[in-house]
This record gives sequence, C-alpha cells and structure tokens, in this order.
Amino acid sequence: MSVLILGLVLFLGMHSVRIVADGARGRFIAQRGEGAWKGLYTLVSIAGFALIVWGYGQARQQPVVLWPSPVWARHLASLLTLVAFVLLVAAYVPRNGLKARLHHPMVLGVKVWALAHLLANNTLADLLLFGGFLVWAALSFRAARGRDRTAQTVYPAGTLAGTLITVVAGVVGWAVFAFWAHRAWIGVRPFGGAA
Repeated sequence: MSVLILGLVLFLGMHSVRIVADGARGRFIAQRGEGAWKGLYTLVSIAGFALIVWGYGQARQQPVVLWPSPVWARHLASLLTLVAFVLLVAAYVPRNGLKARLHHPMVLGVKVWALAHLLANNTLADLLLFGGFLVWAALSFRAARGRDRTAQTVYPAGTLAGTLITVVAGVVGWAVFAFWAHRAWIGVRPFGGAA
C-alpha cells in the first residue's frame, strides 16, 4: 500500500501545484524557463503514475474490503464513466458546447470517473486511489474557476458540430474501453463480471 500512497503523493502533488502554490510555479518558470518546468512536471508525473499502477496492482493481490459492493453500483458506474469519457473528449474538441459551458471538462471528467469507481469498488486501495483523485479534481476545478474569474477568461461559444463530434467520440472511446481495453489493460471486465 505504501507504493500506491507514494505514487499518489507524487502524481497528485505535482498536479496540485497550481492549486496550492501557483506563485511558486510562476517563479520557477521565470527563473528556469517553461521547458524546465515541463520537464520536471513530466518526470515527476510519470514516476508517480508508474508507482500508482504498480502499487494498485500489489494492493489488489490482498484486498482489504471496506464495504459491500452492490450490483446496481456497477451499472451506475458504467453510466457515469460514459459521462466521464464525453467530458474528457470535450477538453480537446474545439468549439463544443460542453467546454463552452463547463470551462474545465477534463477535471469534471476525472471527478465523475473517480466517483464512479468509488461506487463500484470497495477496497482500501480503491478508496485511496479513487478518493484521492476525487478530492484532487474537486480542488482543481475550484482553483481553475478561480483563476478564470481573476483573469476574466472568456471561452468561445460552442457549435452544434463541435458538440456532436464530442459526444460521438466520447461514446466510441467509452465503448472501446468498456468492452475491450479495460479487460486487456486492467484485468477487469466492467460488463460480465471479473476477469
């Protein structure tokens, strides 16, 4: 479990700099350049992610069950992850209505993804992993909206075409992940039970 915790501290800690120390980030970039910041950010994030994957895999070998996991929660989690995929895609498709309205759809997608997995899973490792991401996403969204207000950021209006592309790509991505990639990469079938 300690490897998972260390990975979360590194990964979420690096992704929290703009939440808790945006001024320090700005000073680092001013002194050393944006390339140096991006290099440090990338290295720490990759190391943290690798430790999360390794630590979570280890923790799954000896799960500490915290509560019962009803079947309905898995069905709700599947629906919520569909929403999360659409929100993730909305961060990248230009001129879509979701980004125009929500401003930070990727962070909201992480929030929905984490909540879905907390509903469907019931171990201590799940609580640490998905609970950690849920708390981070909530704080990150709040901080990003605050930066938007300070900078008086205006997001371009969405178009019907951009919104349709976002929804279709999100649904396709979700289907590929739900029916193939989740089992292949994580070893768990979201539909049809465990591996």
